[in-house]
Amino acid sequence: MVDINDLLRRVTANNASDLHLRVPSPPVLRIDGELKVQEDLPALSDKDTEAVLEQIATPEQQNVFSRDMELDFAYGIPGLARFRVNVMRQRGTLSLCFRLVPTEIASIETLGLPLICKELILKPRGMILVTGPTGSGKSTTMASMLNYLNENSARNVITIENPIEYLHSNRKCLIAQRELGDDTHSFDIALIHALRHDPDVIVVGEMRDLPTVSTALRAAETGHLVMATLHTVDAAQTVDRIIDMYSSDQQPQIRLQFSQVVVAVLSQTLLPKATGKGRIAAFEVMIANTAVRNLIRDGKTYELNNVMQLNSSDGMQTLDQSLARLVHMKVVTPEEALTHSSHPDRLQKLIQFEYKNKASI
Repeated sequence: MVDINDLLRRVTANNASDLHLRVPSPPVLRIDGELKVQEDLPALSDKDTEAVLEQIATPEQQNVFSRDMELDFAYGIPGLARFRVNVMRQRGTLSLCFRLVPTEIASIETLGLPLICKELILKPRGMILVTGPTGSGKSTTMASMLNYLNENSARNVITIENPIEYLHSNRKCLIAQRELGDDTHSFDIALIHALRHDPDVIVVGEMRDLPTVSTALRAAETGHLVMATLHTVDAAQTVDRIIDMYSSDQQPQIRLQFSQVVVAVLSQTLLPKATGKGRIAAFEVMIANTAVRNLIRDGKTYELNNVMQLNSSDGMQTLDQSLARLVHMKVVTPEEALTHSSHPDRLQKLIQFEYKNKASI
């Protein structure tokens, strides 16, 4: 029988981010972004993966999986780490993915987050969106910002997560963490009830549908600070994704509404370091100044990139500027940076500009 705890100890010992259990492969670790088959271990059978689920899931969770054929939950080993677990079916067998969630919440400085994150999380109201592809570190960024808030301001915080990953204790803040499945049935219903619980800050694990987005916008409008994630790659796409959830006749009003409540959009991606060991995040930062709000209201999201490039003094930067800076510092290779850019031609010019400037000094 597969000892899942031994496998998870292997995850932490190898500084892996994920463990994949899929029939008929041996266990696979993701280390520094690369999939590494554990060839010293035997291939998994369908009985192996079923036994793992029985080891780690409660009877109620197993019933949910039997009904929905999908399951998200958290699993922890005391003294080691917590893991976000996703279970699905593939070709009639179970496939499990374990994502490592460190027990310690790293600081904004340790993670290399833009320092303006400290100012943003202390805002009294509005909406902060943290975006990026799956596995780019959005949850870690939000946890670090919330941890900074907890150390510096007394607020009533309610989080709605699927599942709960980082555990927050009360310091200056009073924090309630709600998990889909165990504590509530849906993000939008939990949001509605959170508004009746005297919150100052509401953290939404993911804004995935129109009811959740609409309730989150209302919460931000009525004097709360709302922080949420989206699976978008940059600020312009984030704005468009939210607006496009609404019918065409509603969109002008939503553009106005969103332009008034948005505080910032942070978009991030993770890249392997040039040394081959570890990964580092690159960030796009859009701060909602007057120019940004006007462009959102007027539907000119294609011009947001120019505003971010020209307002670095306000803490803004494009993803390409962040990538070019990492290349210039020799933290990542030019080739790796180009693969993570939505505009590689534009990034190539920025990299050449950085090197040209360096040579002229």
